[in-house]
Amino acid sequence: MEKKKEVFIGIAILLILIAAIIGIKIWNDSKTVGKVDTSKLKPVTVAVGGGKEDFLADEEVVGIMQTRYGLNVIYDSWSNGKIIKNALVREDGSKYDAMFPSDQRFYDYYKLSPDASKGEAARSRVLDGSLTLNTPIVIYSWDTVVDALIKEKIVTVTDGIYYITDMNKLITYILEKKEWSEIGLNKIYGSININSTDPVTSSPGATYYGLLLSIMCEGNVTEEKMKENLPKLKEFYLQSGYMNNTPADLFEMYLKTGMGDKPMIVDYEKSIIEFATSNPDGWNQVKDKIRILYPTPTIWNSHCIATFDEAGNEYLKAFDDKELQQIAWTKYGFRTGVTGGSYDVSTVDVKGIPQEITSTVSSLKMSMYEELVDYLGK
Repeated sequence: MEKKKEVFIGIAILLILIAAIIGIKIWNDSKTVGKVDTSKLKPVTVAVGGGKEDFLADEEVVGIMQTRYGLNVIYDSWSNGKIIKNALVREDGSKYDAMFPSDQRFYDYYKLSPDASKGEAARSRVLDGSLTLNTPIVIYSWDTVVDALIKEKIVTVTDGIYYITDMNKLITYILEKKEWSEIGLNKIYGSININSTDPVTSSPGATYYGLLLSIMCEGNVTEEKMKENLPKLKEFYLQSGYMNNTPADLFEMYLKTGMGDKPMIVDYEKSIIEFATSNPDGWNQVKDKIRILYPTPTIWNSHCIATFDEAGNEYLKAFDDKELQQIAWTKYGFRTGVTGGSYDVSTVDVKGIPQEITSTVSSLKMSMYEELVDYLGK
């Protein structure tokens, strides 16, 4: 009897060891980059827009693509504007398998026939596509500023989430050149303002100004309402002063110069999650003072994949991977999959992020963005 018991224990230990070895191998296979013979993998070439470089280059992401899906993904950087205007070919003349622009309007526009009058090149036929990586526009501020905005009934707190529930009032304050001191913030010099990237030269800035225009048009941006509100939007633009060209630079300035220089800035939700994950010491220094404000409504920034052949389709399909989606959210702040379903806000060390974004406006058509940017740039 005792011998049988010893045999059973020995078998159990052996099975546990085998399971551990298999588990370690699977884990290493998904995490290890550089040890895979890429010549045996299917090459996939992707024309990619900015804003997600670190995520795509992440060792875990590359490892999942290689070991789990057999894909060796080669990325070439393209600006959104060139993606929709130039012939989408590589330096050697070969075509791409997929494209991955950083704004939905370029994805939607690419699927239309090229406009020869604008010198747009012929386009590859899109087989499939998806709004793959998503992050909403938010406004970053500081505890003292937000406390004053709550008293002004501009910001409302619901379940620990800060919402700008009266965007029109905030816009009016800015247009009227109301001073920070007039709402009780005597230590902040000058007029109330929200720093953003330049909409004339920056895609994120244009997205934000598209949101402002939608709010001014009460959510229904027609040509008539657009012409009516563009002068007011231009006044808002002129009062904004110097603007950074990239969200990364603006967010860095916000963190480094603090409330006195950058009381409020416009950026993406993903920025704070990526910062908290990549720089925990820096995050611990500021996390109690930073406030994330969600405009009501806000607007999504969506990085979209469009595929041109079967290799591109396989690349797109890989983004259904639950582990890859988890990395996108917990390390880089991108929401993926079905709303509220593929990410859990409790898994990131950032308070004040809602599980779902419920109040949004749609992105404007490309023609409306062009008209908006042209008007502001004159």
